[in-house]
Amino acid sequence: MSKLVTIYGGSGFVGRYIARRMAKAGWRVRVAVRRPNEAMFVKPYGAVGQVEPVFCNIRDDASVARVLQGADAVVNCVGTFDARGKNSFDNIHVEGAGRIARLAKAEGIGTMVHISAIGAEKNGPSGYADSKGRGEEAVLEHQPNAVILRPSVIFGPEDEFFNRFAGMARLSPALPVVGGGTRFQPVYVDNVAEAAAMGVMGTAAPGVYELGGPDVRSFTELMQEMLAVIHRRRLVLSLPFFVGKLMAFGFTALEVVTLGLAKNKMITFDQVKSLKVDNVVSDGAKTFADLGITPTATEAVLPDYLWRFRPSGQYDAIKDSARNLKT
Repeated sequence: MSKLVTIYGGSGFVGRYIARRMAKAGWRVRVAVRRPNEAMFVKPYGAVGQVEPVFCNIRDDASVARVLQGADAVVNCVGTFDARGKNSFDNIHVEGAGRIARLAKAEGIGTMVHISAIGAEKNGPSGYADSKGRGEEAVLEHQPNAVILRPSVIFGPEDEFFNRFAGMARLSPALPVVGGGTRFQPVYVDNVAEAAAMGVMGTAAPGVYELGGPDVRSFTELMQEMLAVIHRRRLVLSLPFFVGKLMAFGFTALEVVTLGLAKNKMITFDQVKSLKVDNVVSDGAKTFADLGITPTATEAVLPDYLWRFRPSGQYDAIKDSARNLKT
């Protein structure tokens, strides 16, 4: 019988790509999610019955242990941007990650891949970075041979980075960004999935890998690249951090006043703190090069999914050609 991998958060942005790769490699894939009925799209990644979404809440021991039964390897892709509440940084990044590692060890599973983030550091500059760092410690306590992946900002068809700002560009004459000079090293989602699959199959040595794409660009430069792809001229406004704090206060206050109905999806205090630090691969870190993976550049992928934000969508290129026709 083929081997089985349990992927926590396997229907999420990164998890679905890992699930697809593992299915293509012949593994049975158990996709552990809170809402299995909304994850049925993963089933066609493999043959009938090869990829199965199952219910799991990583805040509960019994739930986590149940989906580990019979597994040969485990992947944790669950993450959050909520600093508070039931799905807070502590509950998900620290306790949840540690719970998966601890119960996997109890089940006799010694192969684990954990998705963290560049900048993860205990007592780091932001709550997000701190929780990611403590989460890594919790994983390594029980799974010392784990493969930990720290990607920079991840891009791909389902991303919430380029898609979000491209959507804003359709409606606004300007794009305000907090910390326009902060540098990022965008990494393609399937490159991250390839690294994770190597960890599951044992072809990646245990350790921490920082994953960044081939290009390092500032926040402002990334927005300018995105605007060029969607054929829109917009002013990119780099806002100082104190303005970002004021914005975070306003959006957070609105969320509190509306009892969570108007959830703050714009910018939080913690995100402002995160934006003060470059999000790039550090010197001396293990990288894609150590895995034999050549990372994909943004320019090779962005046009494939951002075309829908162009003024005429898929017909934009045709209209451009028509304008050049001689009459």
